[in-house]
Amino acid sequence: MAMAPNLKPTISMSLTPFLTSPPFSLKTQNSSLFFNAIPSTIHTNRTSFPLRICTNSQFFSTRRLFLPSVSGIWDAITGGNNPREAVAAIRGGMVLFRQGDVAGSVTEFDKAIELDPRQKAYLWQRGLSLYYLDRFEEGAEQFRIDVAQNPNDTEESIWCFLCEAQLYGVKEARERFLEVGRDPRPVMREAYNMFKDGGDPEKLADAFKNGRDSDYFYAALYAGLYYEAQKKLDEAKVHILAAYQSSYGQRFKVKK
Repeated sequence: MAMAPNLKPTISMSLTPFLTSPPFSLKTQNSSLFFNAIPSTIHTNRTSFPLRICTNSQFFSTRRLFLPSVSGIWDAITGGNNPREAVAAIRGGMVLFRQGDVAGSVTEFDKAIELDPRQKAYLWQRGLSLYYLDRFEEGAEQFRIDVAQNPNDTEESIWCFLCEAQLYGVKEARERFLEVGRDPRPVMREAYNMFKDGGDPEKLADAFKNGRDSDYFYAALYAGLYYEAQKKLDEAKVHILAAYQSSYGQRFKVKK
């Protein structure tokens, strides 16, 4: 998952040229998963109900408030079966996700896989969409497939944990944790260790509060997601909103 000092590059998907090699991802361990915020719901004991808060004339929910934006380039430069149409479907899925049509994004990502099955091993975007649709088992499978292709992907390891924590609880999810190589970003190393070994999300957020805008954004975001995995929704709300309201988070605010 790469880019300027610590961030993923902005999306740059070109339909040409297509090489005759298998698809590959340009995501590197220097980049991060983050999507624009869209409305969602809180789920408690199989009952879903909206808990929305108004921020800058838009409504956002507590749980899964922050849908990671198109931050890490997944460039589908490929040959094989219908590569042009597959890339178009991926691109369309990303647009739908950013517009809040998460179910529609999965339809497009699945279409891309049908057109060119090799794409599945690199479709981390599909994993995010599945998480926000509560399709946790499929989401975990997607992230595990992705990590098999890139064993240094810190964030996909964490997102796999987030899916499996919803399925099995935090204790078992930690036992199943996907270990990956060392991330060069201090904030992501701290977040990774917290999810892997346990820790205090307040300390994570505080440690980067006065640092780079992007570091604080990710510290607050992953602190909130950690609380979400523990089903501590009030605490999750505080940190996810802090990430969204940070100067870095505001760069990716959904525009109507």
